[in-house]
Amino acid sequence: MNKGQDKTDGTLPARDGEDERRPEERHQEERRPGLRAVGPLASRLAGPVVARHGGGILARLKADWSAVIGADIAASSWPQALGRDGALKLRVAAATALELQHRAPLLIERINVYLGRPAVSRLVFVQGPLPLAPPAPRSPPRRFGAGEAESIERQIAAIGDSELKAALARLGKSVASSAPRRR
Repeated sequence: MNKGQDKTDGTLPARDGEDERRPEERHQEERRPGLRAVGPLASRLAGPVVARHGGGILARLKADWSAVIGADIAASSWPQALGRDGALKLRVAAATALELQHRAPLLIERINVYLGRPAVSRLVFVQGPLPLAPPAPRSPPRRFGAGEAESIERQIAAIGDSELKAALARLGKSVASSAPRRR
């Protein structure tokens, strides 16, 4: 027997600070070169953060907020956070806070029906500016005159393909109706 060998299995005894696992066990945890999937690592890192801020429920609510509670209410509110106790914090415009307070049971019902389970038990309203500005109302397209229609027809008269000609005519009319009128 060699000096320093263990008598039971013929291996050297582990020194202080050395790994006592077998080489095949150490190999499984070593870094391997090459490409690896990032999904498991990303979910391990993001999981606690997402859970702390309402998880996937809050993300789903934000994505479909106007469809969940209606466009009129969505224009003056925004889901901010979801607590573990089921309290959904909504940022609301000051002018509509009282109205939404009265509609709270209806809103909770709509949200829970959308989610398919009773995830929200109460609403907490925080008055302040909304993170997303509501979309500006679009003005109706202006009518363009006969001179503009004739100009479009003259410009596309030389085109032989009838489908292309029709498409360019529609495009020209659309551009002319959305552009401000020249004086």
